[in-house]
Amino acid sequence: MAIKIEKKIVGYQVQSAKDAETELQSTPKVVPVEMNESIKRPDFLLGSTYKIKPPVSEHALYITINDILLNEGTDHEIRRPYEVFINSKSMEHYQWVIALTRVISAVFRKGGDITFLIEELCSVYDPNGGYYKKGGVYMPSLVAEISSVIEKHMKSIGLIKSEEMSDNTKQILAEKKAQFEQEGSQTHAKTDDVPEDNPFPANASLCNKCHNKSVIVMDGCQTCLNCGDSKCG
Repeated sequence: MAIKIEKKIVGYQVQSAKDAETELQSTPKVVPVEMNESIKRPDFLLGSTYKIKPPVSEHALYITINDILLNEGTDHEIRRPYEVFINSKSMEHYQWVIALTRVISAVFRKGGDITFLIEELCSVYDPNGGYYKKGGVYMPSLVAEISSVIEKHMKSIGLIKSEEMSDNTKQILAEKKAQFEQEGSQTHAKTDDVPEDNPFPANASLCNKCHNKSVIVMDGCQTCLNCGDSKCG
């Protein structure tokens, strides 16, 4: 990086490698604080509340995730989940919801890589069958939908990086969708098991990656119109 000298040079001194090493060793190292169990709960936490209304519950559930700021005011400032609460008028799921929030909160406070929670909770399947939430996204269970909220929150604070599709990929998928709907309007029957607010073709199948009913088959190739996942590469 070029440094512009504003004043006239009146003298100079060459620093030896030994002096530079001594100066470096004498400079105190700043060790950033990482999330761990020994960190006590502060008086103030940053909170975000998400509302979900699954068809398996009579009332809506409100999921609140509180975050702690570590190394506040420094270059190492980070925001990490500290605790989670789930509230609802319905007492139907009270016991296991309380147990789930306590376990998740304990994992948050452990520190380290906590993103494994998403995959573990998403793999919980309801023996009575899953459901489609608003937008046509398939949820195998209520626990999985709670997990999707936690994942959304982790993405919002930068703990999980979102995989954004390029504009070119979005354009290709939009063209494929339009072509598929035009070709299939007269040959495919409309199904009744897809939500009315699903933006994808009615006869699309479920994507194993993003859980949207958005996979179509064109020219012998399965392609997801939502996330771009394709069996043809």
